[in-house]
Amino acid sequence: MKNILLAGMIGIWATSAMAHSPLNSTTPANEAVISEAPSEVLLDFKGEIRLIRVTMTHADHPSVDLDLSGNDGFIYDYAVLFQGMGSGPYLIDWRGLGSDGHALNGSFNFTVE
Repeated sequence: MKNILLAGMIGIWATSAMAHSPLNSTTPANEAVISEAPSEVLLDFKGEIRLIRVTMTHADHPSVDLDLSGNDGFIYDYAVLFQGMGSGPYLIDWRGLGSDGHALNGSFNFTVE
């Protein structure tokens, strides 16, 4: 009985661990210092995700929604158009829905010299 219970618990844990789609990498990389603002930011996820919202905050300015058009459905890689606001720190916040139905969110930052 203990073995069956243990096997069931491991199966549930493994399924839930694989169900999420964490962010693998970004371009610019998290905490990168770059010489000029990029024309787009890239988000590469471990699994398929549908981004719902991506915002950019620059220095002390209010956040701005970035355009997600052209990135439809559940996909792994997103290229989001980006218009820089000069030098300084940038924070990118994202929210999405994993293909398994889980709500996901996160952020990364970079600095333009």
